[in-house]
Amino acid sequence: MFLNPMSWQHSTIPSGQGLWSGAWGDAGRLGGDAAMKKLRDIMRYGFLFTVQRGVIVADAVRMMATHNVGIVAVLEGDRLIGVFSERDVVRRVVDRGLNPTRTPVGDVMTTEIVVADADEDYQSAIRKMDQANIRHLPVVSEGRLLSMISIRDLLRVDMQDKGDEIRYLREYLYQVPPDIARARG
Repeated sequence: MFLNPMSWQHSTIPSGQGLWSGAWGDAGRLGGDAAMKKLRDIMRYGFLFTVQRGVIVADAVRMMATHNVGIVAVLEGDRLIGVFSERDVVRRVVDRGLNPTRTPVGDVMTTEIVVADADEDYQSAIRKMDQANIRHLPVVSEGRLLSMISIRDLLRVDMQDKGDEIRYLREYLYQVPPDIARARG
């Protein structure tokens, strides 16, 4: 099975088909060295909501609303084959006049997937998301889907790192050399 099967919770949706959702919790504080901060240090392991390609749109949307997420990974078995986002609901379901209670996610999902490796630095992931005009990025390692990270997650880390850098530069610019401090004291 995908990752550690003991760490996954199975929930049933009304259609009787299964959905898998991660249950690992928060990965901890988002601190550390900006130049070396990797996605694996930022992401929340198991923060991932998935559906199988045959799940109907209405059930996928209900899951997204219940868990307050804007995207689900679409699987065929345990293999990532697409993503289904709020944008897909608007552009590929509502705008086309499709019935969300009869349309399978597999028919309207995004199949050209941009992914990031868990060992990529967060700044590279931000650039990748900007170039692809996407807000969510599946994080993989050795072909396994680990988590989903949002641009908001990455911007929080970036703002924190910029704040740390400003504090460091202020301290550097306004520091009093030890020999002058002793002469004043």
